[in-house]
Amino acid sequence: MKNKVEILNNKERPINPIELIKLYNGAGWWEERTDQDIEEMLKQGDSVGAWHNSELIGFARAVSDGKFRAYIEDVVVHKDYQNSGIGTKLLELLLAELSHIDIISLFCEEDLIPFYEKNNFKFSKSHLVMHRK
Repeated sequence: MKNKVEILNNKERPINPIELIKLYNGAGWWEERTDQDIEEMLKQGDSVGAWHNSELIGFARAVSDGKFRAYIEDVVVHKDYQNSGIGTKLLELLLAELSHIDIISLFCEEDLIPFYEKNNFKFSKSHLVMHRK
């Protein structure tokens, strides 16, 4: 990386829905989401982005009730920038934005457990994930 990566919250540097869709698609995520849906999503909760020059290369967001609970969602880093500390920096900024929340949780794939444990999350066998679709 010749130039420094900039990590800011969505209020400091608004995240463009088209750029976020490009980042999701590069990770094989959310191909069914539209730019209008992403634009609405970005108006809710807290989100942070990482930029190298003008390219969005990382993103993370949280869904919250504003006081008691928050859930971290969609932590994604462009494949060319993975394992460079950007995911940790995104998480750090997002957690700083959520510092007033009592309990912060997330769902992740099993292979990502070490990453989140390194960032002070604890694995819990006491909860089962249930989805309704």
